[in-house]
Amino acid sequence: MNFYDDHHEEEKEKSEANGTSDQELLEKTSVFPNEELRQAPPPPRYPKPKKPSKFKYFIVALMGAILGSSISLAAAYMYLPEILQQRGMVNLPAPNVVIEPQHDLTVYTAVAEKAMPSVVGITTVTLQRDVFFGTRRASGLGTGVIVDARGYILTNSHVVGDGDVEEVMVLFHDGTSQPAEVLWNERTLDLAIIKVEGGNLVPAELGNSDELRVGEIAVAIGNPLGLNFERTLTQGVISGLNRSIPLGQGQTIEDLIQTDASINPGNSGGPLLNALGQVIGINTAKIQTGEGLGFAIPINTAKPIVDQFIEKGEFTRVLLGIRGINADAFEGFTGTRLTVDTGVYIVEVEANSIAERYDLKPGDVIIGIGNNEVETMGHLIRELYRYRPGDSTTIRVIRNGAEVQIEVVL
Repeated sequence: MNFYDDHHEEEKEKSEANGTSDQELLEKTSVFPNEELRQAPPPPRYPKPKKPSKFKYFIVALMGAILGSSISLAAAYMYLPEILQQRGMVNLPAPNVVIEPQHDLTVYTAVAEKAMPSVVGITTVTLQRDVFFGTRRASGLGTGVIVDARGYILTNSHVVGDGDVEEVMVLFHDGTSQPAEVLWNERTLDLAIIKVEGGNLVPAELGNSDELRVGEIAVAIGNPLGLNFERTLTQGVISGLNRSIPLGQGQTIEDLIQTDASINPGNSGGPLLNALGQVIGINTAKIQTGEGLGFAIPINTAKPIVDQFIEKGEFTRVLLGIRGINADAFEGFTGTRLTVDTGVYIVEVEANSIAERYDLKPGDVIIGIGNNEVETMGHLIRELYRYRPGDSTTIRVIRNGAEVQIEVVL
């Protein structure tokens, strides 16, 4: 019984003693002291809602069951990993893991700041002979890298028309330009040295390509597709070593560095750099039918040539004085199979040459110079570039099925 009931019973007992009726008692104990509220009209009557059909009850129940199952299933998947972890069945990583930036994220900026002043653009004008139009002038574009403050620049042989070029201009980092002279080029290596007059240039630092490993950072700088994109930096890794690609006319360029750093026409002759900003290669080519297949000439191939130009201002090439053919191609030309699969078969020995002086003979197969193997003519040429006039070494040949070692002074 509440307060209202207690109060009503008390007033009723008093009214019975005084002769008061129930109606009078109700009016006296009303919770509405205002007479107008007490006499307010009853609330309006609304039509009684229709009772839903059994089919609607069924639909509502079905939807509720489906929704409940989905929520339960979602909740189960949401909390399942935590449940398993609490029971020791799985180990989850700590939440809110923050990955801190590594120093490698800034290495490309550092390489660019170090190497950019040493990278130049090279424009050329060559004379080309056309069957229909005769001789015509053609322009070309490439990249080079300064290797000596006095104006020596390393680039590709094909950038300067393999030496058959009418005009060469060099565009520097500060926006100035100068004409250049082609001092040396070698098509089989696809390397060339050009020189501008003047000094105080910023030479690049040369690295050691013999120490490269697959997976190292590689950065290419050059002028892809024209001077509108000059000094573009692309980055990747060393994808492979000791690659070979054909040059055409039966020649192959060998021992190349493969990289997935983007290389396009115009990048040719530019530097491939490591994470220290050192030149480890000279970009030379890409596979047009694939992506991420660029190639560079190892800088150690060019170092002996560069060193001679820096020391003497000129380069004197060491020659054996032979004409040769790759051993693996010998059978295709002659129908005769050699006793070795790799090496250089000597076809002819020139008169008054090193080869004649030290009794190298036609039919010998050169398989090594010094401590290095020789598998192709490209290998032989590259190895000879390591030597200077007056150097001595050992040439290993296969003669009549046996290996012979010949000591020579080049």
